Amino acid sequence: MRSLWGAVRVFLFGLSLASLSLSGASLFHIPPHDQVARVARFVAHQVDWASMATISTHKPVVGQPFSNVFSVSDGPRGSGSGVPYMYLTRMEISVQDLEVSPVASLTMSLAQTDYCRQQSFDPQSPLCAHIILSGSVQEVNGTEAEFAKKALFTRHPEMIDWPSDHNWFFAKFNITQVWVLDYFGGVKTVTPDEYFQATPYRKHH
Repeated sequence: MRSLWGAVRVFLFGLSLASLSLSGASLFHIPPHDQVARVARFVAHQVDWASMATISTHKPVVGQPFSNVFSVSDGPRGSGSGVPYMYLTRMEISVQDLEVSPVASLTMSLAQTDYCRQQSFDPQSPLCAHIILSGSVQEVNGTEAEFAKKALFTRHPEMIDWPSDHNWFFAKFNITQVWVLDYFGGVKTVTPDEYFQATPYRKHH
């Protein structure tokens, strides 16, 4: 009987650890929806990829919006700068668009995290926060390129082994406008100054 109760206690303890582990996956909370700039910074730091729309230079869709997926990082976990960095090659179709016109937009959504699934929020629901950044893409060099490398390679380690003959380079997204949808009542806008002055996300303990 003792061995049976011992096994039950071990089993229950294991369940409690598993529960803590699962809940620990989302031990953060989104800033209040009235703190729009903080919400934008939170989303930008949490996501690992974004959909980037460029103006196509390729037939048969020349001049039309063209959306593509890119890995992004605004800094190592817990050290977000707010600037989305990317690792690009001129062999890529969207990068070829950017060489003609660097303007673009980035969409980032918490739908790619566990948060919306755990809350049962559909990706299109306003409660599943997402942001749209308007601006342009610019290659970076020197100290900023070193920061971009650390930001990207710590969160996307596979990049380290990507083919060297593709002439990869680091780039940043220059933000001119921020659009935030995280609650009912329509989209809200944030200026770049408001965005960069906002405090990064805070962990919930």
